[in-house]
Amino acid sequence: MFGNINREASIVHIDCDAFFASCEQAKDPRLRGHPIVTGKERGIISSASYEARALGIKRGISLREAKAICPELVILPSDYETYSIYSRRLFQIIERFTPTVEEFSIDEAYCDIAGLRRIHRLPYPAIAKLIKSTIQKELDVTVSVGVSLTKTLAKIASRHRKPDGFTEVSSCKLKEFLKNVPLERVCGFGPNTVALLNKCGIYMVSDYVARPVGFSDKLLGKTGVELWYELCGNPIYKVCPGVKDKYLSISKTKTFVPPSCDKSLVKAHLMRNLESAFIKLRRHGLSTSSLTIYLRKSDFEGYYLEGRLDRHSSATLDFTGLCSRLFDALFVENAEYRATGVLLSDILPEGADNRTLFDDPAKIAKIADISKSIDVVNGVYGKYAVHLAAAHQALSNKNPHPRNEPVRRKTELLKGETARKRLRIPRLELV
Repeated sequence: MFGNINREASIVHIDCDAFFASCEQAKDPRLRGHPIVTGKERGIISSASYEARALGIKRGISLREAKAICPELVILPSDYETYSIYSRRLFQIIERFTPTVEEFSIDEAYCDIAGLRRIHRLPYPAIAKLIKSTIQKELDVTVSVGVSLTKTLAKIASRHRKPDGFTEVSSCKLKEFLKNVPLERVCGFGPNTVALLNKCGIYMVSDYVARPVGFSDKLLGKTGVELWYELCGNPIYKVCPGVKDKYLSISKTKTFVPPSCDKSLVKAHLMRNLESAFIKLRRHGLSTSSLTIYLRKSDFEGYYLEGRLDRHSSATLDFTGLCSRLFDALFVENAEYRATGVLLSDILPEGADNRTLFDDPAKIAKIADISKSIDVVNGVYGKYAVHLAAAHQALSNKNPHPRNEPVRRKTELLKGETARKRLRIPRLELV
């Protein structure tokens, strides 16, 4: 059942601890040891430091609830520019130790250190510990690290002793380790899968791998079989170096303040999200035929509506009419909205040609060229220098509001910087 006991654990999963909050504490040491959260601009917590989590404050709850729990809570606007800078530096540090690094998310990475003991003159667990200590020393943020035989096991291991944890799960320790791992810890087992397995008397990962692989195949299909092998220590999923460039979907969501019942303003925010999603779609050379829009009211209730084109496209203008029709069907007069979003799905490589007999090839090519020309202009003069007229109200609407406080990185520019072009360095506070 379990993999070769002589094979050594060399797959590493690195997961930052409360990444956004940790970045804030790293750039301003005065925040160390204090309960802090980010997400002031949304009204909902997007990241909470471990000091805040210890008080019961967690991601997703409203700032009002959090303040009731801890009146001294430090609430900060999200500084995504700085977080992306820290993320890039995080991966650059990991790449010093191994070229095989997979960027799983902004604060999460897999890496394969097999065969590198001779170069670093260290055993595999020591190499992983050195990566961990180097990140903490250079970025002043902590990470939790798991080392094991497969990606699935390494991810479970990294979560085992959060925060600032290190866990190695070798072949000889695997059987004992899995006895204490609930199914919810497995990346790939969602709530419905866990409920199904529970009905079969399976509650821990050790129960799952104790069943024959045929049971997994019959109950969960291909994914169940792959996870069964991964959890037994037999690698199925490879560490894929480079930035993620394959997408099943692309989404863009944004909260705005104050909430509004102004139909034209809410639609403008939706159109801005549409533009952002298609900019990303074209950047990765992709196209889509399916658009889902999302509206969230001030009471946090959300509503979705999907529409489709009869062909794939990467041009924003091909979807503005569809987006408007979906919005008109979903918008409720006199209701107050606080967020909009779009989701692009059914994604294929750009150029996938499934036009119908009645499409106008010249018009399709012209609209595609317009979007690409806008990308070129915006690349020179800044994002949204040229934008949809329907999105203009969202871009120009800067109503004063306590939650509209800009981050310091955007207001206190370094010499030579502009509002759109800045140096890729964080602003640090000296104490």
